[in-house]
Amino acid sequence: MDPIPLFREGLSAVVRRTPGLHWLGSTGHLNTAVRLHERLRPDVLLIDSVLDPQGHLATLLTGNDPQLLVISLVREPHRTAKYVRAALSAGVRGMVPRAGEIGEVLQAIVRGHQERMYLDPTLAPLAAGFTPTAEAGSRRALSRREYEVLQLIADGLENQAVANELYVSVETVRTHVKNILRKLRARDRTHAVSLAYQAGLLSSNMK
Repeated sequence: MDPIPLFREGLSAVVRRTPGLHWLGSTGHLNTAVRLHERLRPDVLLIDSVLDPQGHLATLLTGNDPQLLVISLVREPHRTAKYVRAALSAGVRGMVPRAGEIGEVLQAIVRGHQERMYLDPTLAPLAAGFTPTAEAGSRRALSRREYEVLQLIADGLENQAVANELYVSVETVRTHVKNILRKLRARDRTHAVSLAYQAGLLSSNMK
């Protein structure tokens, strides 16, 4: 998952010609990434750190698919202890500099998949002292359905319209909304949508 088509195409070409690796698809949009994951169920997902700076997408995907290995392609502004620790807390289990050599990215994919954790040597010191059990509780993953409800709320739909769109009862929608507010620590629906946009979980170009 990367915003630049040329980068995605280049990485695709490299992965396709690497024995043992299979390329399933790519996108530059959050919404499409969620749908691709649901349809293709990949073993490994690469995400440009600029597209998921607070780890909300990683939290969503790994919360619904614990076997998924998320690798962050870390941009220079995110090479900080704050970002690395937040990403690990969100469920990211692989990190490599986005500007690094292609061999480094391939190593992150292969070793990350085999060992369930891979931090590039230049990034590993930034994770010093990190303990997942101590920090993982700060994030709660939205379920796939909660994510769909959040998108429809962001589109301006009220509960009845959301229920009609998803073919569920209004009570079910109300339950999902309550869970969304609790997990995002939002005051109300409008606040939840605002927080989701700020976090990058939703974006204006998702459709």
